[in-house]
Amino acid sequence: MTLLFVTGTSTEVGKTVTTAALAATARAAGRTVAVCKPAQTGVAATEPGDLATISALSGVTRTLELARYPDPLAPDTAARRCGADLLTLSETADAVTDLDSADLVLVEGAGGLLVRLGEFTLLDLARELAAPVLVVTAPGLGTLNHTELTTRALRQAGVHCGGLVVGSWPRRPDLATRTNRTDLPRVTGAELVGAVPAGAGSWAPRKFRSAAPGWFARDWTQRHLGITVAEHEFGLVAGTVTA
Repeated sequence: MTLLFVTGTSTEVGKTVTTAALAATARAAGRTVAVCKPAQTGVAATEPGDLATISALSGVTRTLELARYPDPLAPDTAARRCGADLLTLSETADAVTDLDSADLVLVEGAGGLLVRLGEFTLLDLARELAAPVLVVTAPGLGTLNHTELTTRALRQAGVHCGGLVVGSWPRRPDLATRTNRTDLPRVTGAELVGAVPAGAGSWAPRKFRSAAPGWFARDWTQRHLGITVAEHEFGLVAGTVTA
């Protein structure tokens, strides 16, 4: 089993669509994929959550959600507000490990790296399972600070940063976005290994699945997903994610 965690520098930076793109890339290479979202907030019991989005875009059917809370808050706060028990580190680690029949297991957090999923953070869970963490970041002004704080926290905890992905690359990037393309790896010491086009989450599934492998650096998919995708060169040219 290859295990990869997906976190963000904040909420609404593109974690879910990036996770779907990773799943689609692995499936296109013939790998079996499972996706775990330990805690989902802000949706009612019968409403589709992030895992439904990932399934619809990528085609992955094996998903696991351990807890769901109606308020759109950090999971531990949302749990307390509705009187639910907090998730524990041990039960969550066991649940992720139980997905080991899949070739690739993706674990998507909630919000940022230090948001409490229960009695623990995604950082705690990644350290417990010795898993690398992919950081999804915003493209524009402010991202250098947020991304460096996240990668420093990983480094200080002894958890490997699996790279950086821009979760929503705009069609017409402004000056800050264009310079961040160069500065993100410089200030964090982490590779920029992918970028997802803005709006890709609204694409038809067939288009999404066909395009997703081109959003990640080919050598990175080999090293971190254990797969080989069709020959392409990842890059950001004139504001468009290119393959």
